Amino acid sequence: MTGDTDDIIALRAALAAAEARAQVAEARAASAEAQIAHLKHLIARMRQDRFGASSERGRRLLAQLELELEELETTLAEDAPENAADPAVRATAPWSNRGRQPLRADLPRERVVIPAPTQCPCCGSDRLSKLGESVTETLEVIPRQFKVIQTVREKFTCRDCESITQPPAPFHPIARGRAGPWLLSTILCDKFLQHLPLNRQSEAFAREGIDLDTSTLADWVGACTATLAPLTALIRAHVLAAQRLHADDTIVPVLAKGRTVTGRLWNYVRDDGPFGGTAPPAAWFRYSRDRKGEHPTDHLTGWTGIVQSDAYAGYNALAKPGRQPAPVISAGCWAHGRRGLFKIAERDKAPLAIEAVGRIDAIFQAERTINGTPPEHRLAVRQTDIALLVDDLFDWMRECCRRMSTTNPVAQAMNYFLRRADTFTRFLTDGRICLTNNAAERALRGVALGTGMAVRWFRSWRRARRRHVFPDRHRAPERCRSPGMARRCPGTDQ
Repeated sequence: MTGDTDDIIALRAALAAAEARAQVAEARAASAEAQIAHLKHLIARMRQDRFGASSERGRRLLAQLELELEELETTLAEDAPENAADPAVRATAPWSNRGRQPLRADLPRERVVIPAPTQCPCCGSDRLSKLGESVTETLEVIPRQFKVIQTVREKFTCRDCESITQPPAPFHPIARGRAGPWLLSTILCDKFLQHLPLNRQSEAFAREGIDLDTSTLADWVGACTATLAPLTALIRAHVLAAQRLHADDTIVPVLAKGRTVTGRLWNYVRDDGPFGGTAPPAAWFRYSRDRKGEHPTDHLTGWTGIVQSDAYAGYNALAKPGRQPAPVISAGCWAHGRRGLFKIAERDKAPLAIEAVGRIDAIFQAERTINGTPPEHRLAVRQTDIALLVDDLFDWMRECCRRMSTTNPVAQAMNYFLRRADTFTRFLTDGRICLTNNAAERALRGVALGTGMAVRWFRSWRRARRRHVFPDRHRAPERCRSPGMARRCPGTDQ
């Protein structure tokens, strides 16, 4: 019996050891599978970044398709019978207005009457009476005109006291400047809204017979910046008077000595429209040379309220206890959180990511019904309807993450929500908070457009230097330094 007992103990020990080895093997296999899935995800993401239709490539492809469409429509119009050189072919062409809309009624009209014949072309009689008229409208543009305004200030002398009297000099936006307000506003709008550099504006003025050097335009822009400083202060005061702000930042290329560095442009947006506010929306911009967290802390000194932003850690200092006058309340952006899951669902077709996107879209759909309503109504609907959707989403995400490896891309995208559950669910307790931070991102679109143009120009210039198009690595050849081009390549467009 003793031998049998020993054998049973030995067998049990061997079985336990085998089970332990099996568990270790299963753990290793699970770890290997998770690592394989992680590597496949990284490879797919790198392939998409390298060869996929990224937003930048998509914009370039769209621009190329639009150019091809333009060429096809131009060719079609050129070959159309109504545009033929032979008058006989034009006369036989069918007429079609293609759904043409009438010209605006508020545009000024200039009536040009073609002289009527004095005799009938058929019988030669001069007994003609007007039967009616046909009016053909043509849209035309008047080229911009430059003019010099001479303000004459007459001097008078008093016959009694011999004093001299003269009216005061007219106001100019720039002290001792010769540029009028309309000209200055045109230059500023072309530079900052149309992203037209000053050297190109100088060339355009030269083609119209006006000699304005790039340095002169730059001086005017700098003087206007100083003149508009009080307006900037008023915009800042209006924005910081809000109880809730959208905050974001973007990169901007900055011309440095011999190279281009990356700066940061911060924006703070007041938009009370989503919760029925009547205050006009406004955006306040600040610039910095880096992205340190001290910048938003400095920008919002003395302000307290709700800050809606992405998950950038630089905003965390604003919510620390003990901040004066009070810690700000942080609110998350569901668009940022959804973006990571949407990319995985679109690229990897992961079922969990697809379901997560569907659940988040249901929350967005419920939010659309209360957009623009007062905060009280928004809060009531959120607590009765949307809160249940949010609770179910977070419970489902926690359950999914417990069954997945932490290196799984879907789990990482879900943990973006779970680690910041307090900021993502804060909109359920305050009707003023929006679901996304899209207001700040929309305010940066114009900046991103100009930044993209500058970056593309700099990259093309840098590639040209690498190919030894420029013999001198420190400056462009003299043939590139025309009067219409800034003298510091690259990125010297003011």
